Formats: sequence, C-alpha cells, structure tokens
Amino acid sequence: MNEAVVLIGGTLLFFGILIFTMLRENKKRRIKFRKKLAAMWGQFPDREYTKEELDRISHYAKRQEEEGFRIDAITWNDLDMDRIFMLLNQTISSPGEDYLYYLLQKPEFKKETLEERNRLMEYFHSHQEERRAIQEMLGNIGRLPDTTLSDAVHVLADIKLPNKRKHILMAMMALTSIVSFMIVPRYGIFIMIAVSCFNIFQYMKHKDRVDPYLTCFQEVLKMLAAADKLERCKMPGIAAYLNEISVYKKELSKFRKGSHLVVNRGGVTGRLEDLLMDYIRMILHIDLIKFNDMVTEMKKHQSAVDGLLKNYGILDSMISVASFREALPYYTLPDFTSADTKDTAVMEVTNVYHPLLQEPVANSIHAAGGTLLTGSNASGKSTFLKNIAINSILAQTIFTCTATAYNAPFLKIMTSMALKDDLQGGESYYIVEIKSLNRILEEAKKKEPLLCVIDEVLRGTNTIERIAASSRILAALDQKHILTFAATHDIELTYILEDIYTNYHFEEEVKEQDVVFNYLLESGRATTRNAIRLLDMIGYDKQIVEDSKKAAEEFEESGVWNFI
Repeated sequence: MNEAVVLIGGTLLFFGILIFTMLRENKKRRIKFRKKLAAMWGQFPDREYTKEELDRISHYAKRQEEEGFRIDAITWNDLDMDRIFMLLNQTISSPGEDYLYYLLQKPEFKKETLEERNRLMEYFHSHQEERRAIQEMLGNIGRLPDTTLSDAVHVLADIKLPNKRKHILMAMMALTSIVSFMIVPRYGIFIMIAVSCFNIFQYMKHKDRVDPYLTCFQEVLKMLAAADKLERCKMPGIAAYLNEISVYKKELSKFRKGSHLVVNRGGVTGRLEDLLMDYIRMILHIDLIKFNDMVTEMKKHQSAVDGLLKNYGILDSMISVASFREALPYYTLPDFTSADTKDTAVMEVTNVYHPLLQEPVANSIHAAGGTLLTGSNASGKSTFLKNIAINSILAQTIFTCTATAYNAPFLKIMTSMALKDDLQGGESYYIVEIKSLNRILEEAKKKEPLLCVIDEVLRGTNTIERIAASSRILAALDQKHILTFAATHDIELTYILEDIYTNYHFEEEVKEQDVVFNYLLESGRATTRNAIRLLDMIGYDKQIVEDSKKAAEEFEESGVWNFI
C-alpha cells in the first residue's frame, strides 16, 4: 500500500514539476518577447535581407489582381523602394510583412482609405497595451524560414488529391481484421498482421505526397488559433477587423475539425501519444482520408484564408508604420485638397527630406507644371528628385510624409532614372532609356494626374540630338494634369523651355582643394561652371586644364568647337 502511495505521489510530483517548468519557461519567453517589442518600438530596424527573401515577400503583392495604378518595376528600382520597405518593416508576422510590401506598391486614390490607415496607426500609438497584445498574437503566427505564409497557403492550388475511396476501403479492411482477431484469435492474428503490413506499405507510398502540404495546414491553424485569442479581446478601436477575422474563422471550422489527425506528427513533436497516433494512421489511413477533406475545405474557403491574411497584414503593417513615425525626426500628414481646388496639378512641400539619409538636408518647393533642375554631379539633383517621388508614394500609401507640410493632388508616380543596359536582351542604354520615357508619355495620354520624374533626359546619345529630342519630350509633358520634375546638365534646355518650365538649381563651392555642397535648392538655372576647375583641383596636367578653359570660352563666343 505504502509503495503504491509513494509511486503515485512520485508520479504526480514528476508531472507537477514538469508542468511548473513548462509554465515558467513560457512565462520567460513572453517576458523576453515583450521586452523585445518595447525595444523595437520607435526604432529603425536593422534586419538584413537577401535578394531571395525580398523576392518571396513580393509574391503576395503579385497575387493581388485589383484594378488601378501600381508602382511599376522601373519606378520601384529607380527609387530603391526595397530599402524604403526595409526601413519601414518592423512587422512581427509574415502576413504583416507581405501586406506592407504590397501597400507600398499600390498608391491609394481614396482619402477615406488613407484616413482609416492613419486612424489605426494613431490607435496603436496611443494604446500601448492593446498594441502589444496584438503583437504577441501575431508573434505566434510568426514567419517561416524558407517561404512566406502567403506562399505556404497557396500551394494547394494545383494539388492532385489521392483517391479517398481507396483509403477508406483499406481502413475498413483494417477494422475488419481487428474484429476477426477478436472473434477468432488463432486465425485472425494472421489476417490482422497481413492487412496491417499491406496498409503500412501503401501508406508509406502516399505519405510523401501529403507531407509537403502540412506546413500549409499548420500555418492556417496558427492563424485560427490567433483568431481564438483575438475573440476574447475587447478592443473597440479595431472591432471591425476582429469581427471579420471571427467570420473567417467560422468559415474554416470544418477545415479545423479533426485537423490534429493530419498535422500532429510524432516525428515532429517526439511525444509518446503522437508516436502512437502515427502507427494508428499507418494502419487506418485516417490522416490521408482527412487530408482530402481538409484540402477540399481549404479550396472551398480560400477567400476566408485570404481574408485572414489581409486582416492580420493590415494590423501588423499599421503597427509597423506607427513605429516608423515614432523614429522619424518629424513627419506630416499629407493634404490632398489641391486635387479639388486646382485645374492645374500643383505640389507644395515644405522641409521635405529623404528618409534613407542619416543626415538629410531639407528643401521646400512650390511646383506647378514642369520643374527643371540643373547643377553639377553630386550636388543633390538626383536625391531631390527621388525625395519628391518617394514622399508622393508614402503620402498615398502610409499617409505619412517626411516633411513639415505636403500638399498635392492624388498622383500616379512614374520615374526614369537609374537605368542600365539590357545585356541579356541585347539593348543599349539608349534603347532602354527611350522605352522607359515612352511608357511615361503613353501614361500621360490618359489625362489623369501624373507625377513624372526624369533624371538626365536622353543621356545615352549625342549632344545635338539629345537637346533636340529631350526638349520636345519635356514640352510634350507640359500638360495641366502632369507634374514633371527633370534634371539635366544641358543648360540649353533651361533657355529653350523657360516659358513652360520653372528653373531650379543646386550649386557647390570649390575651395583650394575641396568641393563643398550645401544641397540646398535655389531658384533659377545653374550659373557656376566648375567641371574644369575640378580637373585642376585633383591634379590634371596644367596644359589640359588651360586648353579646356580656352576651348569652352571660344565656343561660348562663336558657337563653334575648334580643335586646339
């Protein structure tokens, strides 16, 4: 009796200690995660991304087939929008990461949508406990090491289902053999062993077809588990999103029912009960039978899965942007009222700075119609152009501008800047450039507000043809619905286009052995010519420098180039 009491007591003590240890470790993990969330808030992320990771993250955006304008690949690359995404991305989950990337590719043209995003950001900014509770639930969804959740839940699109009837028949054979063993043990044992061996052999042939899709099921179940916890939360500020998540969860109730038969594998968990279930699965094929049902339910309710991805993505991405705002030295909410009050597209920005620069210089501009920038290399032209385009995208995606004021209509944004030769396609820089410019001209025909940013128009050809063609291209973009920003080294263009383009410039000061740039935007065309002085400054032969000066002076006087 005493031995039994000791045995039972020891067993209870063992399990008690085990449960206590598990609870303590879970608490430690929660505390550590909360500290991580607190440390992340209001900080720029330092996560590194590979090209493959960014490509996977972009898959969700590519799957969205809504109509309307999207940032094209040329503009995305010109503005280095991958780095902008990395700067913004403090998301906790794969849906949040995917949705944020998609958001930056799809400028919004409805103020109500942008104001709702802003409301969410401000809610998460002012409700710290609610924000952290949401992040903890999103953390349980997490990220996958080699794929995105969006990719994982769409792998079933082309799956060929195993023959369910065949597996039902084998399950019935196994049950019949068990009954025969119970009725006639002497002979039934051989029937049961034979049927079990046959079923196990067949099971191993089909199991490999199921295993690749288990990740998909596990991730959907994680989202449903997070939905369970969210249902118990009382957060009026995000009630509409929680209600939608609850509706989608109910749609997937049949998918979830009995899912442990398929998902919980002993080889993964190592638990005794799961190992036992593995043998039962091998003999009865219950997971293969249930797998068919789960795939059917997933395909039937794919919109519910997509709805969960979207809602989790919205919540996570808006928390991330709220944190980004906190990290900025200053920002402003964009004002789109000029879209309703002006016949001509007008942009006015004050103290706008480039978000990727550690020590940016802020500039202000009032632009109506065309703006032409001149100045030497490295003076700040390209950075300013990118700054304008990036802030226009941020205004219409995350309702945030790195400026003290931003006023403009809703705009399509297109650029032609950081172009390269297409070696694989066999196209020269000039061919790539004129194709890039032509896509902007074609978009301009739609008579919808357009921001186009062009750096060094037609730099890939000779001076005479460049000036002739670029002046006509820029003139063609002189339309009421278009805001054009262009940079050039051809001072001639500032005279040819001075009646339709406003001239601005950046300048530098050349000292004894140094060049000082202040990166401040100035009115008017560039008047300084320091390119030849820079040759002298870095040690070019004096004769080359003097001959260059003389040749330039003679051309200015006569309009003819002479060989010296």
